[in-house]
Amino acid sequence: MVESKTLQFSSQGNCDIIDITSQVGRAVHDSSVDSGTVTVFIIGSTAGVTTVEYESGLVGDLKKLFERIAPKNIPYGHDERWGDGNGHSHVRASLLGSSLVVPFEGKQLMLGTWQQIIVVDFDNRPRNRTVQLQIMGE
Repeated sequence: MVESKTLQFSSQGNCDIIDITSQVGRAVHDSSVDSGTVTVFIIGSTAGVTTVEYESGLVGDLKKLFERIAPKNIPYGHDERWGDGNGHSHVRASLLGSSLVVPFEGKQLMLGTWQQIIVVDFDNRPRNRTVQLQIMGE
């Protein structure tokens, strides 16, 4: 069985890190699927999805990491071509990835105690974001 659900929310951009664990868990719980996997996919090319221990220290560490890996203030070919100033956003998003698969059993996500699902919006402006969930199993 396969069910699709959509999450929508606003972000501030500029490496905004948003915990979506409860929304994903609610979607799985409300589905007709008892056990299986949920694919979490962020629509767009300037945001990514992963899991972390969602606490202020690590959130700050992640923001600093992405600034070291793909700084905002260096030239990007994308910016030269399009002039939108978000070349670093595309590079960061491609490193993080646009999807994540999480197993669940008994309608409960099988995450670690300190593991949350996050969306990181790298774009250089606030955005309305859509996350597509595909819940598969039996």
